[in-house]
Amino acid sequence: MTEIGNNWEREVLAKLAFAALEEQRRRRRWGIFFKFLGFAYLTLLVLALFDFRGEADALTRGKHSALVDITGVIEARGNASADNVTAALQNAFKDKNTQGVILRVNSPGGSPVQAGIIFDEIHRLRGKYPNIPMYAVVEDVCASGGYYIASAADRIYVDKASIVGSIGVLMDQFGFTGTMEKLGVERRVLAAGENKAFLDPFSPLKPTDVAHAESLLTEIHQQFIDVVKKGRGKRLKDSPDIFSGLMWTGAKSIELGLTDAFGTVDSVARDVIKAELVVDFTRKENIAERFAKRFGAAFADALGMSAREASPRLR
Repeated sequence: MTEIGNNWEREVLAKLAFAALEEQRRRRRWGIFFKFLGFAYLTLLVLALFDFRGEADALTRGKHSALVDITGVIEARGNASADNVTAALQNAFKDKNTQGVILRVNSPGGSPVQAGIIFDEIHRLRGKYPNIPMYAVVEDVCASGGYYIASAADRIYVDKASIVGSIGVLMDQFGFTGTMEKLGVERRVLAAGENKAFLDPFSPLKPTDVAHAESLLTEIHQQFIDVVKKGRGKRLKDSPDIFSGLMWTGAKSIELGLTDAFGTVDSVARDVIKAELVVDFTRKENIAERFAKRFGAAFADALGMSAREASPRLR
C-alpha cells in the first residue's frame, strides 16, 4: 500500500508540475503576442506621424518645382489611380511656393476612364492656376494611357531611349471553346438579355459581339486621338502612323511632334522652371491603406475579374 500510495503521489505531483509548466508557456505566448501588438501599433503610429510630417514639410518649404509621379499601370486600385494622381496634382498646384509642376511618367497605360479623369483635372487646374506651368517628363515608358495624360502638359521632355506612343485601344481575351470540347466540358450560362453574355470566353465568338466591340474600341480610340490633337496641336507631324498604336524612341518622338525636347526632372526644374528645389507631392499609401487594399484584393478580384478582362484598355 505504501508503494502504491507513493506512486499515486508522484503521478499527481507530475501532473501538477506539467500543468504549471503549460500554464507558464501559455502566459509567455500571450505575453509575446500582446508585446507584438503593442510594437506593431507603435510602428504604425510612427509611420503615420512621418507621413503627416512629410506632407506638412512640403507645404512649408521655399519656392520649388512640384513633382507628381505616374508609375505603373493606370487603374482604379493602383498607385496611379485617378484618385491618387488628382489629389497630388491639386496639392501641388495650390501650394503657394510652387513655381511649376512636373509630371514624371513611367507607365505602359491602363484604364481610359482613369486616364481621362486625370487629363480633365489637369485642364481644370491649369485654368484655375494659369501662372503655374506644367511639364511632363518621360523616363522609361510613356505609352497609351500614360501618353494620354502627358499630352495635357505644356511641354513633354524625354530621354533619347524613352519609349513613347502606342496611341490605340486594346480589348483582349482568351477563348476556351476548343479546350472545353476536347475535355468534354459543357458550358451552361443563363442570362436575361440577349447580349448579357457579351464576349463570353467559354462560348463561340459571335460576329455581332465582334462588331459591337470594334465599335466601342473605335469610339474610344477617336476620343484618344482628339485628346492628343487638343494637347499637341500643330506640333504633331502629319503622319498616318502616329495614331496606329506604334511606339517610338524618345528621339524619334521629338521628330514626330509627340514630344518636345530632351530633359529630366532635375534639368526641367533647374533650367525651365528656374526652381531647382524639387518637392515630391506624389500621394503614397500608408501602411494601413496597403494592408486594407491587399486584404480586399482577392475578394474584389473574385467579383470583378470577368468584367475587367473584357474592358477596353489604353495599352
